[in-house]
Amino acid sequence: MDTLIVAVRVVLSLGVVLALLWYLQRRLSRATRALGVANPVTVVGRQPIGQKASVVVVEVDGTRLVLGVTEQAVTVLHEKCLVPTTVSTLDAAISVLGGSQSAPATAFARSLAAAEADDATRVTPSAPLAGSILSPSTWRQTAALLRQGR
Repeated sequence: MDTLIVAVRVVLSLGVVLALLWYLQRRLSRATRALGVANPVTVVGRQPIGQKASVVVVEVDGTRLVLGVTEQAVTVLHEKCLVPTTVSTLDAAISVLGGSQSAPATAFARSLAAAEADDATRVTPSAPLAGSILSPSTWRQTAALLRQGR
């Protein structure tokens, strides 16, 4: 008889804890939606490479990041700002080509301007821990993101 009473108390206690967690989850999700908090990170695509490795493309505040994801680390493979090429950059490239307005010259000027913009945003990891969870810059970026969300 004592075992039955203990079992009922355990089941009842577990039910109360689960009900409390469910209530808090619903309340917090409503509060988040009511505040209009938008998710700053959007996963654009994911391609599995192996059993436990993949390449993920994410967009954060107008910047696309190509990430290599494994069990041990997340590495930034490439970063590109999605800022459109300005007219002044195109004009400068056309003037370098001699000012011709032909279609091939304009196409080449556009690709040159895009390459310059790509080189300006390319990330070269300077430290062996760059992009990993052990990197101090990763923690600084996380803290800045959390402060921004408040």
